[in-house]
Amino acid sequence: MNASAGLSIHLLGRPSIEIDGDVGYRFRSRKSWALLALLLLSERPPTRSALASLLFSEADDPLGALRWSLAEVRRGLGPSAVLDGDPVQVQLPPGTSVDVDVLVHGHWNDAVKLPGLGLELLDGLSLAHAEPFEAWLLSQRRRLSAATESIVHEAALGLLARGEIDRARDLAVRATLMSPLDENHQALLIRIYRLAGDTDAAERQFRAWTTTAERELGTSPGAAVLLALREPPATAQVVDVAAIDAVAEGGAAAVSAGAVVAGVASFEAAVRMADQAEVDSARVETRLVLAEALIHAWGGLDEAGLARLTEAERIAIAMGDLAAVARARAELGYVDFLRARYDRAERLLDQVLTAGDAAPSTRAKAMTYLGSVASDQADYPRATTLLEGAIRASRAVGEPRREAYGLSMLGRIGLLRGDLDAAVEHLTAAIGVAGDEHWLSFLPWPQALLGDVLLARGDIDGAAGCLAQSFARACQIGDPCWEGISARGLALLSEARGEPDRAVDQLLDARSRANRLTDPYVWLDVHILDALCGMGVRHGHPSTAAWVEEMRERASRTGMRELTVRAMLHGARLGHAADAEAAVLLAGAIDNPVLVPMLAGSS
Repeated sequence: MNASAGLSIHLLGRPSIEIDGDVGYRFRSRKSWALLALLLLSERPPTRSALASLLFSEADDPLGALRWSLAEVRRGLGPSAVLDGDPVQVQLPPGTSVDVDVLVHGHWNDAVKLPGLGLELLDGLSLAHAEPFEAWLLSQRRRLSAATESIVHEAALGLLARGEIDRARDLAVRATLMSPLDENHQALLIRIYRLAGDTDAAERQFRAWTTTAERELGTSPGAAVLLALREPPATAQVVDVAAIDAVAEGGAAAVSAGAVVAGVASFEAAVRMADQAEVDSARVETRLVLAEALIHAWGGLDEAGLARLTEAERIAIAMGDLAAVARARAELGYVDFLRARYDRAERLLDQVLTAGDAAPSTRAKAMTYLGSVASDQADYPRATTLLEGAIRASRAVGEPRREAYGLSMLGRIGLLRGDLDAAVEHLTAAIGVAGDEHWLSFLPWPQALLGDVLLARGDIDGAAGCLAQSFARACQIGDPCWEGISARGLALLSEARGEPDRAVDQLLDARSRANRLTDPYVWLDVHILDALCGMGVRHGHPSTAAWVEEMRERASRTGMRELTVRAMLHGARLGHAADAEAAVLLAGAIDNPVLVPMLAGSS
């Protein structure tokens, strides 16, 4: 990014426009900045009537006031920009830099240089008599705040992989200050201290986090922090490639046999040996297999996996191994998906699919994850297309487990959109494929979703059997996500049986189960919150307002579009009229028939 050339739009902090490095036109009205932000950040071009209602409802001539503000924005953007039509379309000149776009979609190396990084969107701007716009602005501020936190953490990892430990440490400290209760930030900072040889600082940070975690969260430090604290110093020894391969093969055999701790220890030893041998291909491969074990086979250690993936990506880029780069980015995208860092996940996974250097298996994986990202964000048409392609690609490369995962996510789309026949078809197929593969650790997920479908059809007995089996298996395996989704279904079942108090207790328990590790599936927590808010509204629970606010904060921070809309609809039912209008604005880009009567009922 070159902020000194062409048109630069700064919406983070006090908004401004620069042209060729000089201060551009200064808007006379705060509503012009609000209008520009709406046009640049809306999912689809808004209509003139919607803009007039949001920003100028108190004016004698709302559409006339909108035309004046559009003219001022047009003047600020300059003659090369196009701003016209209904819905209002914006076309910026080639080379235009918009700071919020760099933050959300750009590379971390550019994003950390933004002058407004860490500042609020349209800082200090508030509008009288524009409550729906204020609700929209709050959701966007939360989303960009989360994006800032994510990019700072990502930049710290990237700088660490480059060996720039001092800069990495400064950003890791900044991340911990932005979100003091995020254990992943703590793990990264402790690991950086260890790698820098500052054992005292690492132990001080660990003690401070132990005190904070016990006081604020009621928990002890998790696995990610404990692993970071034992980051070993490098030791010199003579190693050959055959020895590295033997240790790595031993790790793979241990993980396959279920001895994950032993397998991870072997992979860690293989990484150290590869570094000592200075064989780049082995350095990449050992890091990739270690990261995959940490992320997929051992809960709570995604952060350690991210560090190894970032290192593998850097080494692979330097040696020109683009297939390995794609493999690392697919897994990086998966972790971002779980953490609801959807813009980062989409950027990485799109790179895998568009670069053309990925192996067919890696492409199938990236397509599966990207379809899941789109589904979480309620972009259902794109999600369906991607997941259907991923299922075909998984079959072509002989990976039935990934096929089962893709089928389950397609089934979830059917459930969320009210297409229950399609949901049953896909979830039943997912259960069948997983069963044929003896993939018992995955079965609770599609079984729980199928239980929700049966409940939506009114099949109480069928739903009860499916959900009970899912919950029992999830508890036996000890998987927090599977326990959470099945416990959510059991709570809805209790409500259907006329036991609302028990249902609320079960939903609270579901959240506790789903979030007990450092790296939960964030969408699932908000999905459970949605059920809790709906139940609270229906039965007048005294904690409903707090649940709704938490849901809106979590959904809007992460860009979960439909769940943000649902949070606003819950708020509207609690008497917040502006939430209903804001929900209609945000729902315009969501293709879900289930939302239509909900939106109509809120107005």
